[in-house]
Amino acid sequence: MIEKVKTLQEDVLAQLKRGTDEILVEAELLKKLTEGRPLRIKAGFDPTAPDLHLGHTVLINKLKQFQDLGHEVLFLIGDFTGMIGDPTGKNITRKPLTKEQVIENAKSYQEQVFKILDPEKTQIMFNSEWMSVMSPADLIQLAAKHTVARMLERDDFNKRYKGGQPIAIHEFLYPLIQGYDSVAMKSDVELGGTDQKFNLLVGRQLQEHYGIKPQVVMTMPILEGLDGVQKMSKSLNNYIGISDAPKDMFGKIMSISDELMWRYFELLSFRPMQEIAEWEKECKEGANPRNYKVKLAQEIIARFHDDAAAIKALGDFEAQFKRGAIPDDIPEIELVATDGGYGLALLLKNAGLTSGTSDSNRMVKQGAVKIDGEKISDAKLVIPVGAEHVFQVGKRKFAKVKIKS
Repeated sequence: MIEKVKTLQEDVLAQLKRGTDEILVEAELLKKLTEGRPLRIKAGFDPTAPDLHLGHTVLINKLKQFQDLGHEVLFLIGDFTGMIGDPTGKNITRKPLTKEQVIENAKSYQEQVFKILDPEKTQIMFNSEWMSVMSPADLIQLAAKHTVARMLERDDFNKRYKGGQPIAIHEFLYPLIQGYDSVAMKSDVELGGTDQKFNLLVGRQLQEHYGIKPQVVMTMPILEGLDGVQKMSKSLNNYIGISDAPKDMFGKIMSISDELMWRYFELLSFRPMQEIAEWEKECKEGANPRNYKVKLAQEIIARFHDDAAAIKALGDFEAQFKRGAIPDDIPEIELVATDGGYGLALLLKNAGLTSGTSDSNRMVKQGAVKIDGEKISDAKLVIPVGAEHVFQVGKRKFAKVKIKS
């Protein structure tokens, strides 16, 4: 019977590992899963901005996964730490928020997060509950449990110290306070982005200092934005907001590269990985990636709006696509691939859409190349044998090209 339970929890662990970057320590998580009690799963959010985007949901989706497995989700809003300002990932101090800004942003967070999490099974907590009653003596005792040398192991602090940039004393308090949150909340598992790993481990260390069984740390990857390069960010305007209109969501998702689509599927979709892997295989064998991008867009829209909105967004997109612009009398061309596929730059040249491969590369770089109406940003893209697509360069050059062996 014990072995059967262990095997079952190993299967659960495999589900939980999907899309994660690192689990510290995996064996400890498996042991906690076999204890037969709901685990306390913590994730902290500083209300630095009022709107959540899909990058934030990578972590929230993992919380939902734990929640669906029967565990307790502790959604921590760092109203106290938000007024300090976390420099994580920055080479300068992040400007702290006013109390009014924190309260307003926290309200918005709560409204948006329940589009994913079950409000009946989610405990919203604020770290001001315990930090606002901590005395100066208590804070000094907390600071005594960590060293400056350990603080300087944190990458951003280390770079600033070596670069002669100032580090304020209060910035050292941030990871300590975040770590103490884990003590106060008695968390079994804490989730965070890869850029939060140092702070998450401080929580694990402080729990040991206070005689609490240390939490497991689970880090989640940072989701790239629509450009496929920079992390998704509102300030970079490469984001998809979870409050975006369905039409805007659909258009943005359809604009991502085919390669980025699979990363979005892994980190944002609730579909089984086996199904996603099969779709990826079909694309490599010549299926149109656009069809799968539509599935992703509809799933995301249905989650944050509803099924009707997802269906309407698809209808609007297809109507626009049909109107937009592909003429009925475009040339149809067959090209023979000699090595399992046909490079995009050469294809555009041989289809008569560009004057040469250099021109092809330049047009891709300028964002002037589309395949089936989708903008292409990778000039090294290889079109597989058996594929048949409409290629467009600029506003007026079109060709329907089929790749043969």
